[in-house]
Amino acid sequence: MEMTEVFDSLKKLQGVLVSRYEIEKQIESAPKQLGSQEEFLCTLEKEMNAKDAEYQTIKENVEKLKVELEDAVTSRENGEKNMDNVTTHREYEALDKQIAEASIREKEVRASLQKEEKRLEESLASLENSKSLIDSQKAELDEGRSVLDKQVAEFKSQLDDLKKSEDEISSRLDEKYQETVHKFHSIIKRNSEGIVAVRNGVCMGCHMILPAQFANEVRGGEKILFCPYCSRILFYEETGEEEQENFLDLDETGSLADFLSDEEDDFSDDSEDDSFAAQGEDGYDSSSDDGFSSSGDDGIVDDEDDEDEGEDELDDDGDSESDAE
Repeated sequence: MEMTEVFDSLKKLQGVLVSRYEIEKQIESAPKQLGSQEEFLCTLEKEMNAKDAEYQTIKENVEKLKVELEDAVTSRENGEKNMDNVTTHREYEALDKQIAEASIREKEVRASLQKEEKRLEESLASLENSKSLIDSQKAELDEGRSVLDKQVAEFKSQLDDLKKSEDEISSRLDEKYQETVHKFHSIIKRNSEGIVAVRNGVCMGCHMILPAQFANEVRGGEKILFCPYCSRILFYEETGEEEQENFLDLDETGSLADFLSDEEDDFSDDSEDDSFAAQGEDGYDSSSDDGFSSSGDDGIVDDEDDEDEGEDELDDDGDSESDAE
């Protein structure tokens, strides 16, 4: 089996595996799509349970107040009936007190009962609203699950087709490449691409410059080679002249040695500039003993001494002439 056929099979297998793993991810994440709705439904159910407990408590209070009200009414009515049978003043006072207390109690209980009955009515309305909202949410969630189940079924059907294609392509490869195919699966799961081109010595998967000798081996196409940086399978791909210009030129980029050489040149230039600056603004080296600073006033004094010596010589000549005469 020629290597070109092997690379072509791997490219086709890559397309199948990429689709397969993408669909598997969608199947895995499918239940999460309804996660927010399920959480909302759970929250609604908790709220409804709390409302139901409150409703039951209010309902029990209403029942108790009804019993208390009935007792108060009965006590008042009995006192009023017994008034007809009173024979002594003491009996009258006792019944009158009973009627008064029963009336007060009846009034208080009736007011509390009315208040609790209103609360019970409001609690019931809130509870019914919660139940209605939960029913609506459940229906929406069931519909979403139905749609999702259909999607998952379609995904599984696609997976079956992809698995057949995968087995068919893998069977075309020789036995010695089966281990490579196994690695190929892992690479695609990790990097989404398992086989990439090499253009101008650059891996198109990680965009790293490959060693020249290694790139030449890839270009030879005699065996399967993996990128030393990203572990993808590599195959050589020709590029046009215009496209080649867009890639890095190793001669133009230079090396670390060139960079260090440039740094040394810059440092040398800076040293020369510093030496010129040390000469000062008057154009001479102030640190030198032989510079222009050694002349100046001392030079002028030397000239005046020469002039004095000349005048002395003239005086000597004049005296000589006088003596001669």
